Amino acid sequence: MRILIEEYQYEVAAIKDVLYGIDPLTNIEGKVSIHYVGYYYNSLLKDCVFILPKVLLQGGEKPTDGPELAFGKYKPEEIANLDEKNPLSQRERDFIYKFAVWIYRAIVVYKNDKRNDSSIIYHAQIAQVGKGQRRLSNTYLDILLSLMQFNRENQDFFFFILKNLHSGFNKINWTRTISTTTVIVQRNRPIYLNPVNKKRKINFDEELLIIFFSILNYIGDAYGFSKEISCQFDLIKGKQFETYLKGYGKTRLLQIKYKYFSDKALELWRLCFAFFDESRQIFINTEQKEYLLVKNFYIVFEAIIDELIGDKPLPDGMDKKQEDGKIVDHLFSAPSLIDGKAKQTYYIGDSKYYKIGHELTSESIYKQYTYARNVIQWNLDIFNTGRKTESSVRLRDDVTEGYNIIPNFFISAKMDTAFDYSNDGIEKTDRKKNKHKQEHFKNRLFDRDTLLLFHYDVNFLFVLSLYARNSISQKTQWKQGIRDKFRKEIQDWLQKDYDFYAMQAHPGVDAKKYIKEHFQEVLGKIYTPFKDDTVFSLALESANPESDLIRTELKKFFYIKKCKLGSDPALAINAAKAEGYVPIPTEPSKYGVLMVMMEDYDSKFGKFADGRIAIGLKMTDESMRILESIQSIGFILFHTRKDDEQHMFALTSPCEVHPQSSLDDSIYKNINTANLYLQVSFDSSAELDSSFIHSSKAHWTKQTRYDAQYEIINRLLSEP
Repeated sequence: MRILIEEYQYEVAAIKDVLYGIDPLTNIEGKVSIHYVGYYYNSLLKDCVFILPKVLLQGGEKPTDGPELAFGKYKPEEIANLDEKNPLSQRERDFIYKFAVWIYRAIVVYKNDKRNDSSIIYHAQIAQVGKGQRRLSNTYLDILLSLMQFNRENQDFFFFILKNLHSGFNKINWTRTISTTTVIVQRNRPIYLNPVNKKRKINFDEELLIIFFSILNYIGDAYGFSKEISCQFDLIKGKQFETYLKGYGKTRLLQIKYKYFSDKALELWRLCFAFFDESRQIFINTEQKEYLLVKNFYIVFEAIIDELIGDKPLPDGMDKKQEDGKIVDHLFSAPSLIDGKAKQTYYIGDSKYYKIGHELTSESIYKQYTYARNVIQWNLDIFNTGRKTESSVRLRDDVTEGYNIIPNFFISAKMDTAFDYSNDGIEKTDRKKNKHKQEHFKNRLFDRDTLLLFHYDVNFLFVLSLYARNSISQKTQWKQGIRDKFRKEIQDWLQKDYDFYAMQAHPGVDAKKYIKEHFQEVLGKIYTPFKDDTVFSLALESANPESDLIRTELKKFFYIKKCKLGSDPALAINAAKAEGYVPIPTEPSKYGVLMVMMEDYDSKFGKFADGRIAIGLKMTDESMRILESIQSIGFILFHTRKDDEQHMFALTSPCEVHPQSSLDDSIYKNINTANLYLQVSFDSSAELDSSFIHSSKAHWTKQTRYDAQYEIINRLLSEP
């Protein structure tokens, strides 16, 4: 086998013969490179040439990286001819031997999907089994294709064998039955419970067919080939077939080899033996035009990733080709990062088919940001014209004018050093190199100009094999799993840079009014992502010194509690309410509470629902204290000396002292026997949360039980 690597710059003299039959590209220095991936037969060398993807190459990007090496240790020239001075280990040789199968299957699956660009595929007949010229070497792909070709072209041979096998199958050998089994006589008639069938010997034709169809079944499951098994045999499967792969297959075929005499049976035996032997050479009729090649393999890689993670068709009728001519590789709608149960968002991806270790360019990063801006504007245009999206994605929140987070990511290929096809290889990587952010303003995560970009590497072997098998159930399972993984890891990344909180207005605080009045202070910091639209998400940069000041100011009007992305906001809000809050007076000095004893509050409230009340003052120490502290009174608390029957309001203007004779008759008086009254004005429509206020903390005597009192609010907050 001859090995070339896509886009590697070869010296012309080193591979001139290998390039026979294919058109390479020559650069100005006289070197050549091949921009294909796949397989072709070189009739000059009478050998197959396999062009590997460039993801096998490492290094060469920068002068400090050293030369480009395959598998991280071989110059591509050193492995160009695996039949001469082969430096590869047995594990590496085995990998290349079977790798052609996955490339072949991926190209075939790509070619069969009518949505893809088939013009990049160049395909001619691969293998012909027969008595022609022997190749110098055969790949695993040659053997598998030869097995399937034999199956397609020899159905008559199989049916002939089956017909002979079943001839007389159900006829009883009466001579042996009478002489060897026990008879039961019933009503003068003999009955034989265990008649002897005429077929009691091993049929080696049947065993060979069972082995052959078991091989077809295995390669169908393992690689996604069409099985096309027309015979109903009990096939060898699972762990039993694994023993055949580990050596028993060759052993058993050698044991039954001399049972076959027809040319077809011998040909079938040779194919089965070559499958288990792998290194066994078989006769292949060769053609000069035999090839399966794909030009611009990055297009196939994009199709692979899009099939495995993207939505088809794109959500909400979106077109991959954007209005400015840019083309989005992958896009899908999935649960949002904040509350996935309540809202969906768009995830935008871009495939990067690079050599190992290649770093993103600033141009690629900028283009990806442009994709996100276009998607945001596209979503806005839908709602601006009065329409709605089928996916229910709405990126902009009209109340806060914040924007949902749009996860934007790159996926590039890497080669698993252990040649493991079973592990997707997506893990958390160095966040300094693989996380990018563009912003116009600091501390505004929910801003349309704050764009995040993440970079993932995926095991090329895993996605190649998953795509090549073309199993709908396997692809669906991985798609859901990888979407969940992306979401979880992006959440983890964000929570290293931002603190996230659930936020809900205090009783009596109009959240929409507050946001409107303090728009510049909260813009880009809050968003409404939850099902309960009275609860907001607050995101503040962890390392930003202004974040504490912003949160402290908001706490005056909102319950605020840390709430990790994806967590239930109700739990956070309930925890914040349990902790209580200090009502904020209209002025910093207004920390005093006028405590008014009032039983049967509900029936009396209607009399001062206009927010005005006159509180009688007696000639007591408590009344004197009220008068002395009148300038600091910021709240009025109606109570019954019990913590569960309280109603508190914030004053809207300073208290005024009036004699009874000068009071307006329309003002409700809590008692009628006082000579002096304190006129209080408050907003009766904005009752404050008093669940953490303890009126029982205020000292009283039997004589002053019903008198108004003055207390500092902080003294009423702790548990009694």
